[in-house]
Amino acid sequence: MALGALNNSRADVTVAVTGIAGPGGGSDEKPVGLVYMGVASKDGVQTHKLLLGEDKSREEIRQATVDRALNELLMVIG
Repeated sequence: MALGALNNSRADVTVAVTGIAGPGGGSDEKPVGLVYMGVASKDGVQTHKLLLGEDKSREEIRQATVDRALNELLMVIG
């Protein structure tokens, strides 16, 4: 998703996330709080698997995902 966004935009860096924020929808293989993140730039693509915790609320998981995405962007752009 991040690479597709990079290739179809004028952006220098893109981020894509997907996951299970809950409160339902989790399973043993894909628990609530599981998030995958991709960061794409001209230097390549980085992927991250995040386990943000089943004990957090949907809003806490979403906020933690945004915080991590913004941090990753800052690291890429220097």
